[in-house]
Amino acid sequence: MTDIRMVAVDVDGTFVRHDHTFDEGRFRTILACMQERGAQFVIASGNQYWQLRDYFPGYDEQISFVAENGAYVKDHAEVVYAGAMERDVVLKTLEWIEGHPDIENVMSCLNCAYVERGRMREDFFEFMRTYYHRMEWVDSLRDVSDPVLKFALAVPLDLTMAYYDEIRSTLTAELVPTTSGHGAIDLIIPGAHKASGLKRLAERWGFDQSECAAFGDGGNDIEMLRWAGRSFAMANAAEEVKDVANTICPSNEEQGVLSTLEELFGL
Repeated sequence: MTDIRMVAVDVDGTFVRHDHTFDEGRFRTILACMQERGAQFVIASGNQYWQLRDYFPGYDEQISFVAENGAYVKDHAEVVYAGAMERDVVLKTLEWIEGHPDIENVMSCLNCAYVERGRMREDFFEFMRTYYHRMEWVDSLRDVSDPVLKFALAVPLDLTMAYYDEIRSTLTAELVPTTSGHGAIDLIIPGAHKASGLKRLAERWGFDQSECAAFGDGGNDIEMLRWAGRSFAMANAAEEVKDVANTICPSNEEQGVLSTLEELFGL
């Protein structure tokens, strides 16, 4: 019998296939087995909680969530942490973004995500609705009073690392950039990442990090893979992610997380 008491999985590129589906029958069997053994299943993603919840209809109070790269943590039905950026940090970040017209931006907040009318394209809004199931147009992001959890930037793919480095040098005291591939850069609250969210849950449940297994594929998974006692990078993961993981498992298209969990829990 495995000694794993908590399983944390990234979603895009890790748990779901490219069409955002997964084998629900296999997942249901695995989750029932984990619950029987007192093990917890955690979704750990940079995505919005409302989107993640919709991926798991009917399960949202049976599992837990570390959303928005650790800025929002939910223990089954209870929200246990919601980070919020200071107002001056929000304004400084918006000023920097406005100085780079080739960057498109979603400001992700506690209750909703917001896109600024006039600056962002309609097709960008429609594309981002895949990841933000609660999202609205506003005339100015500066007027939003909803607590800000994260900025999600879409930058030209060939400039991803250049912008990553510029953000680190310009906003390094206020926010931390993290990449998830395809020109996506999230700006997160320092210390609020996936590993910090998992640590909050592990402490609540009385679990040691050695009893945690984590699965990921992108740069924003590195902290949690380093933190977890058992870490798995997907076969489709970036090389720097594979370098920090204990084990490489089959790709998301092959449902590698489910296959590995079936082995770990003897199914």
